[in-house]
Amino acid sequence: MYSTTNKNPKPPGVAIWVLVTLLWGTVFFATSVFMLKYAAVLLGQGLFSPSRSEIFNSYGIHAGVLIVFALIAMMVKNMVEPGSRKQIERWQNISEGKGEKLFISFAGSIATSFFFTGLTAMTFLFSAAAFGFVVSLTIPVVLTAALLNIGAGLAASLIVGLVFLIAKVGRKKA
Repeated sequence: MYSTTNKNPKPPGVAIWVLVTLLWGTVFFATSVFMLKYAAVLLGQGLFSPSRSEIFNSYGIHAGVLIVFALIAMMVKNMVEPGSRKQIERWQNISEGKGEKLFISFAGSIATSFFFTGLTAMTFLFSAAAFGFVVSLTIPVVLTAALLNIGAGLAASLIVGLVFLIAKVGRKKA
């Protein structure tokens, strides 16, 4: 993370990329499972009612995918923007009180929640084939679940924003 006492802040390392991806990937895995179940019932299409053990088996594969995704994203980010100047500048702006006030990464929350629903659906389809359980997801079910999951993404963004407000992260120092 960014430290206001550090004159030459460093971009996030592998541990930060992996841990943050696992954190948000796990949150959105849970919300995506709920939304996929709901969308399947709502539309009366497909079959998505995994047991607890099927969810845990799928999450094991999902966690591995998240780690690979984090490493690839970090490599691409470092190739596109060596030194991560924009990210460091964003951290500086937040620490100086110039960041978003209530929602943390509003647009990112929408995109991430939508993307992770698709990733969760693909993980379940792969897991079903690997572990021998039955999942049948239609494209309308996945798209409906992804749209519904945007609400979860915005709620997560709002919660993080409220935590930042309460913890006084990003307040101008007197």
